[in-house]
Amino acid sequence: MKLTLLLLLGFCFIFICNLTRAQGILTFEKETHEFGNIGEGVQATYAFKFKNTGNQPVIIANVQPSCGCTTPEWTKEPILPGKTGTVKAVYNSTNRPGAFHKSITVSSNASTPTQALFIKGTVVEKSALKTNYTAAQLTNSPRLTLAKNTHDFGKLEIGQKAIAKVIVKNTGKQLLIIQGLKSPCNCINYRIGVPEIAPGKEEILELTYTQRVLGEQIEPVKFITNDIVSSETILF
Repeated sequence: MKLTLLLLLGFCFIFICNLTRAQGILTFEKETHEFGNIGEGVQATYAFKFKNTGNQPVIIANVQPSCGCTTPEWTKEPILPGKTGTVKAVYNSTNRPGAFHKSITVSSNASTPTQALFIKGTVVEKSALKTNYTAAQLTNSPRLTLAKNTHDFGKLEIGQKAIAKVIVKNTGKQLLIIQGLKSPCNCINYRIGVPEIAPGKEEILELTYTQRVLGEQIEPVKFITNDIVSSETILF
């Protein structure tokens, strides 16, 4: 009788230990991103990549930025063990000159239920970013090329959102990095699966436009990249 009781207690102990060890773990490639200098008005974007290195699915319940200047997006579906996902932070630098250091808190059912991520950089006037480049630097620069530089969303009601898919290609010789975009109306956001585009490759960039006033509008969108030949490519 005593032996049976001891065996039952032993099985219970092992079962409880296994339950304790059965957890998802979010492992981020890095927890802080430095944008460096960005021009005022840019919506600077960075996607924090992570992997579930645990043995149970992880669900991200919420991502809370420290201020309204940062808009988060994240992987909504359960992240299975061994799978990856992203937490994207979009910092709106409009009317925010100077240095910034913002946090984003990720809440999930992982072994660490809350995880802090950080973005930082300095917002400067665009004129202060001008640099004299050599002919060799200009020749070897990445180049952002749009399949078309205009898009008509058609008739929209106030508050209605519309999505456009734009093909962007790197026709330069170095890795092209999409750093952000800016528009005078602050009514356009973007999403791209791979913000770093290899030479000769192309990606689909998704623009989301929100109609804010009545009547026909022409909203220029400037893409901010590391293309030093034409650092601001405009789409109308």
